[in-house]
Amino acid sequence: MAILQVRNINLSFGDRTLLNNVSFTLGEHARAALAGGNGEGKTTLMKIVAGLMQKDGGSIVGTKGMSITYLPQSDIVLRDNTVYEEIEKAFDVWKENLERQREIESIIEREHTPALLEELNSLQEKLLDGPYYRREAVIYSIASGLGLSASDMNRKCNEFSGGFQMRIALAKVLARSPDVMMLDEPTNYLDLEARIWLRGFLKTYGGSLLIVCHDRAFLDDTVNEVYELFNGNLTHYSGNYSAYEKQRKLEIEQLQAAWERQQAEIDRTEQFIERFRYKATKARQVQSRIKALEKLEPVVVPSHLKTLSFRFPEPGHSPNDMVVIENMTKSYGENVVYRNFSLHIGKGQRLAVTGHNGAGKSTLLRIIAGQDNNYSGTVKLGPGIHIGYYSQDTADSLDMDGTVFSQVSAYGTEAQIRNALGAFLFHGDDIEKRASVLSGGERSRLALLKILLQPANLLILDEPTNHLDISSKTMLLNALKLYTGTIVFVSHDAQFIRELADSILYLSEDEPQLFRGDYDYFEYRLSLKNSQENERAAGTVKPETESTAVPQAKESRTDWEQANRKKNRIRKLEREGQALLEKIEALEKRLEETSGQINLPENYSDPVKITALLSHKKALEEEKSELEGAWLENTALLEEEQGE
Repeated sequence: MAILQVRNINLSFGDRTLLNNVSFTLGEHARAALAGGNGEGKTTLMKIVAGLMQKDGGSIVGTKGMSITYLPQSDIVLRDNTVYEEIEKAFDVWKENLERQREIESIIEREHTPALLEELNSLQEKLLDGPYYRREAVIYSIASGLGLSASDMNRKCNEFSGGFQMRIALAKVLARSPDVMMLDEPTNYLDLEARIWLRGFLKTYGGSLLIVCHDRAFLDDTVNEVYELFNGNLTHYSGNYSAYEKQRKLEIEQLQAAWERQQAEIDRTEQFIERFRYKATKARQVQSRIKALEKLEPVVVPSHLKTLSFRFPEPGHSPNDMVVIENMTKSYGENVVYRNFSLHIGKGQRLAVTGHNGAGKSTLLRIIAGQDNNYSGTVKLGPGIHIGYYSQDTADSLDMDGTVFSQVSAYGTEAQIRNALGAFLFHGDDIEKRASVLSGGERSRLALLKILLQPANLLILDEPTNHLDISSKTMLLNALKLYTGTIVFVSHDAQFIRELADSILYLSEDEPQLFRGDYDYFEYRLSLKNSQENERAAGTVKPETESTAVPQAKESRTDWEQANRKKNRIRKLEREGQALLEKIEALEKRLEETSGQINLPENYSDPVKITALLSHKKALEEEKSELEGAWLENTALLEEEQGE
């Protein structure tokens, strides 16, 4: 039984306490997530537990012989080994056992001792029971699951991009199968299929897991407890990540109420101090209140759990045929990415594009956005389309000398811009930083916000959630759900696709497949395909006969597709209904303001002004009446869909 106990870990940098008596226990087969805002010390804590960083105090105790492995979220550089050789390093500990076995066998040839015979027997059992003698199969299986092909195994690691080098490093950690595995953002560089595979692998992994991840769906399927690091303190919550958020929401509501009470008390105290500061008779009371304020422990709401909000500008009118692609062929040299590819994207559609890295996802988005015209075939956009296009290199278009605030200041009032910047993790003095001093992730967030603040009826988004934490992802997802335009997006985040997409274009080595349905249907079809391929590889696929239940499978697929089309219609009607209600509320405010102006004596006594105001009020009332009629019609359609 492997148990890891972390007790009273302390770490400070200058006058800031990053970790304050942090304690936790990972029992056998633990599945724990480490949550907290950016800069709270999650990575630091994992490095300390892994023995890669010094602590100021505390202890880390594990059972005898416990192995602990840590995978950082970035900055791994692999050089001259082949992929196979690098992953095989995971088995070095078994090589040490093998060398010790040979050493004992050599000694036993000269002398027999019970102790050596017992040690030899133990080593032999470990080697036979362990993965060492089947390491080649293990290595190829893990590498394949993470998207590395058989031909990649003999290539040098330094031939791969940074993202694929991280995959190789992850494969090495998984192959080692330590007693305790700590993974810092392991899904960052994985496509959807690799994430699905990793999720399945971790379910069968026999050791204990501590993971930091911004993919909520991945965490929900992987962990059963959450440790939150906030203000240097660690708090334990039972259940998966969604359960943690629900528990934390109740606590945050109480914390918010306490914060509001504290702010009211501070205001009253400051008013008393200001009013009586210079009165000698109140000097003692003033000083008492000043000291009380200095000693006051401020109530702080965790930044990663604050409710963030963001609204898109109205997208304007859209044609029914947003994008029509016919017989498009695109290649890079001899590498043909698309051959006679056709696709129709309709008004209001939410199309997720996913698949293997290098399959052509970003290429397709660039072509639709008009950034790449080097193809044959036809790509047509409907009339009156205004595109908002975000890609991973959009950040390069920022004004490096401009501040964060100045980059987006033209797209709203100061209050609106500050609120939007806060939703994208730019707080306080951050908004005065120049773009040139921002990190790559910060520039990407700023570039994404700049795109989203501009009116567009076709959003083309390439990995928009890459540099967002879970709260910011939720904020963006909620805003996109209410957005009434058309969306084409690339994402590997299952939760994001599940909640937003109404159709999925899947790109692989085979022909592109368009799934008219939600993510659950897509994942079902993908797992079915992978299962059949595994059976075929193992030679266990039964030959199809007339009695095989293929018609039933087709019927099931049809039923599923119909159910998902219905679900998508309901989602669309709900979005449209919400948008109509918001327009009606805005008109009611304008009507109230107009009525107030009509009742003003200076306007009522002026024939020209009163005529104009009455005419304006009538126009507003007619517009409101039309919108209410549209809302009633929308409600009837929604009830009809829901009641079927």
